[in-house]
Amino acid sequence: MSLNVSLPTEMENRVREHVASGMYGSASEVIREALRLFEAYQATRESSFSKLKADIAQGLSDIETGRVGDLDMESIKRQGREALAARNTAK
Repeated sequence: MSLNVSLPTEMENRVREHVASGMYGSASEVIREALRLFEAYQATRESSFSKLKADIAQGLSDIETGRVGDLDMESIKRQGREALAARNTAK
């Protein structure tokens, strides 16, 4: 299949630079690689978004079932300091 694509001058120059670097044999190779990378990025993004939605749903479920309570920041800090002190003592 043949496809003509118009690129802004800056992008065209970047494609030419990649070919001139010797990493790619043609502009078509540069564009193919860019599309492969874009598709991989999209897949990763969709996966991350799905995971985020699942985490949010789990959090909402935890709230509805009463598995979530108020945070006691002083207790959290104390536990962290105790864990750090224990680790420093073990060295």
